[in-house]
Amino acid sequence: MTNAAPLALVVDDDQAIRHMLTAVLEKEGLEVVVANDGLEGVETFRRRHAAVVLLDIRMPRMNGLEALKAIVEIDRSARIVLMTAFAEIGTAVQAMKDGAFDYVLKPFDLDEIRMLVRRILEIRAMQHDIVSLRRELSERYGAEGILTNNPRMIAQREKIAKVARSNATALIQGESGTGKELVAAAIHYGSPRASKAFVKVNCAAIPEGLHESEFFGHEKGAFTGAVGRHRGRFEQAEHGTLFLDEIGEISPGLQAKLLRVLQEHEFQRVGGTTPIQTDVRIVAATNKNLEEMVREGVFRQDLYFRLNVVTLETIPLRERPEDVRLLAEHFLERFCAENDVVIRGFDSAAMDCLLAWSWPGNVRELVNAIEHAVVMCTNSVITAEDLPRSVARTGDGAGDGEAFGGGSRTGSLRDLVNDFESQVIRNALMRHGGNRSHTAVELGISRRTLLYKLQEYGLATPPGEQEA
Repeated sequence: MTNAAPLALVVDDDQAIRHMLTAVLEKEGLEVVVANDGLEGVETFRRRHAAVVLLDIRMPRMNGLEALKAIVEIDRSARIVLMTAFAEIGTAVQAMKDGAFDYVLKPFDLDEIRMLVRRILEIRAMQHDIVSLRRELSERYGAEGILTNNPRMIAQREKIAKVARSNATALIQGESGTGKELVAAAIHYGSPRASKAFVKVNCAAIPEGLHESEFFGHEKGAFTGAVGRHRGRFEQAEHGTLFLDEIGEISPGLQAKLLRVLQEHEFQRVGGTTPIQTDVRIVAATNKNLEEMVREGVFRQDLYFRLNVVTLETIPLRERPEDVRLLAEHFLERFCAENDVVIRGFDSAAMDCLLAWSWPGNVRELVNAIEHAVVMCTNSVITAEDLPRSVARTGDGAGDGEAFGGGSRTGSLRDLVNDFESQVIRNALMRHGGNRSHTAVELGISRRTLLYKLQEYGLATPPGEQEA
C-alpha cells in the first residue's frame, strides 16, 4: 500500500493560472484541488486540509488576506504561499507575519513555485519524523521506561504516569544523582505535550547577569553584546515542557519574574516592550529543602506554592538495593555497546562489592562506576579489581566508614589514608548535595584539588553536572 500523494490547494480567480499551477504541481507528484475565490478556498480547506496552499491576494467575495486569516484559524500549521503583484509586496510581508509561509510575485517563475513547494514538503516530512521520534521517546522515557524492581519505585512510577497525563506544575525533590531529570523526562514524554519540545535548564549553571536573558530572551541591542534577537527558554519550550533543574539556585529577582510568568502566562524579552503569551508546562527539581529556604526568607513562599502543585520525591539508591543489580546490568550493556566490547557480566566478588556499597552519589555514581569498570576490564567478566577503588574495597569490609572505627583495619599506610580521605570527601559531598565549591570550602582545599581527588577516587560526576 502506497502513501497518498500530498494535497495542494490553488485559490485564484484566473482560470488560466489555476490550470497552469495544477499541471506544474501534478508533475511534482501532488494531488491538486482548486477554488475560484477566497470564500470557496476556505470551505475547500475546511473539508480537506491541504499540505500546500497557493493563494492569490486579489479575488472577489473574499480576498486572499481574509482567506489567509480564516485558513490559519482552521489550522495554524497550514503552509500558505501568497501570489501577489509587485505593488502589494508590503501587504504580503505583513501577511507573512500573520501566518503565510512565503509569497511570489506575478507573473511568477514556475521554478520558484516548484522550489517553494518542495521546501514545504521537506519541512512537512521533517515534522512528521520529529513527531515519530518523540513518540518513540515517549515510549522509551515515559514512566514505564524507569527501570526498577523496588515496590516504592513501582508505586512512584504509577504516580509519575498520573502526573504526566495532567497539565499540573510539578516539583521533584531528592538527593543529587537520584534521577530527577529522568522523572522530568518521564512526565513530559508521558504527557499530551510529548510531541513538543522538552527544554532543560540547569539554573545553577547560568552565568550571573544572564538569567533573565536565558529565560525570557532579549532584543537586539538590549545590552552590550546583544547583536541580535535571542529566543529564551520559554519561547523554545512553547507548547512543551520547561524543566528547571536546581530551582533553588535562582536569585530573588528572577524568582519574582518567574512567579509573574506562572501567574499571567506572559513575559517580555529583555529590552522588549511587547508582552509574549506563553503556553509552557513547568517541571522544577531541587536537592535542597525549599520549605526551609522559605522559612529562612531566601525563597519566595508564593513561588514555592506555585511550583509545588504536585510533589514527587526521588528515592536514594541505598534504599532500593534490589535495583543495584538491575541497573548495573543495564549500564554494563550500554557501555559495552558504546565502547564496542563484549563483557558477559559481573563475577560474584564484583557484584558483592556493588551490593555492599551505600552509593552516596546514587544512580549517577553507579553509572560512573560501571563505565569505569568497562574501561578497565580486560576479561570476559567484570571483576572487583575493575571497579573504582572506593567501591571495590567494600568487599573487604571497608565500606561506608567501617574502615575508620577503632583502628581495626590492616593494610599499608597509603591505602588506609586513601580510604579515609575518600570517605571524608564522600561525606562532605553528601552534606552539600554534591556541590563541589561548597565541599572544597569545607575541606579547606582548592576546587582544582577537589576535582583531582574526585577523579582519583572514582567519585567524579559527568561533565556539566554539579559544577557549582
